[in-house]
Amino acid sequence: MQEIGIVVAMEEEREAIVKIMTEIKIEQIYNLKFLRGKIQEKNCILVKSGVGKVNAARTTQVMLQNFDIQYVINLGAGGSVNQVLNIGDVLIGKQVVQHDFDITAFGHSKGYITGIGNAIICDRNLVDELEQIIKSIPERNYQIKLGIIATGDIFCTESWMKNKIRAKFDADVVDMECAAIGQVCYLDNVPFMAIRAISDTPNGKNASTFDENLKLASKRCANILKEFLI
Repeated sequence: MQEIGIVVAMEEEREAIVKIMTEIKIEQIYNLKFLRGKIQEKNCILVKSGVGKVNAARTTQVMLQNFDIQYVINLGAGGSVNQVLNIGDVLIGKQVVQHDFDITAFGHSKGYITGIGNAIICDRNLVDELEQIIKSIPERNYQIKLGIIATGDIFCTESWMKNKIRAKFDADVVDMECAAIGQVCYLDNVPFMAIRAISDTPNGKNASTFDENLKLASKRCANILKEFLI
């Protein structure tokens, strides 16, 4: 029986999804707690990876090696690097990149990964399906758009870094896990999709803004997931 894999980084993101899950059972592998249950009658497995690319990649690989995963969804909070995205808006990843991966010394562009390329494309069928579902969501006070998520092992706080990542990768959102999870899924030939709700924007003081809006972003992602899994 295949299950849908859901990977989040933080406890607030995990708690928001637990609230929409039923029939939960816990399985522990190493120090990771995998919550198996149902969302809208769909069989799902939820796991919290911890923050950063190594944690995210390691957790995803453990999941894929120990469960029969149909596809993986990564979701949670993210920082806006596109001025049209505001707090509470939602970004559906059409592709993910690693903005801190740099082998430009060997003639490659910033973000290029040997054997992978410049970006990892999120599963087109999943993205198309979610696009259709988004259109049927009742009137809301926030926007949902498709775009590019740029991942790196740094919590971006400076405006100059935001502008540089935006210009270099045409990115909409920055985070610390998406592209690492996407890379593992790509290498293991498992479909992947990413959802990020805006918690902050790099401006020199956004760490506090992130804390203030983490629960809002987590709940918004959980609501989108619930609609998607009908």
